[in-house]
Amino acid sequence: MKRNTSIWIAEAAALAVAPSLTAKPYKPVKPNIIYIMCDDMGYGDLGCYGQKYILTPHIDRMAREGMRFTQAYAGAPVSAPSRACMMTGQHSGHTEVRGNKEYWTGSPLFPITTPWK
Repeated sequence: MKRNTSIWIAEAAALAVAPSLTAKPYKPVKPNIIYIMCDDMGYGDLGCYGQKYILTPHIDRMAREGMRFTQAYAGAPVSAPSRACMMTGQHSGHTEVRGNKEYWTGSPLFPITTPWK
């Protein structure tokens, strides 16, 4: 009886190990993430969120086949500081970008002018 039990235990152990010997190693699949950041776009400006007048068929299809996020936070009300928050992971109080135009001061587009000239 003792011999039959030990044979049964050996067979059970062999059957338990057998699938791991023939199975392919698990390779995790990386997710496909597409992050679209648009300046001056509101919540309802895409068809997948209710827009009726402007057609966005490709984005609508991606939203239908993937995930839609309905709650978000922008780091700042204008584009440059909001992008800085997104790229650095810091909130607007810790990034050095405060607005859009101060980085263009002195360039040909925004020359420095003084009122007494």
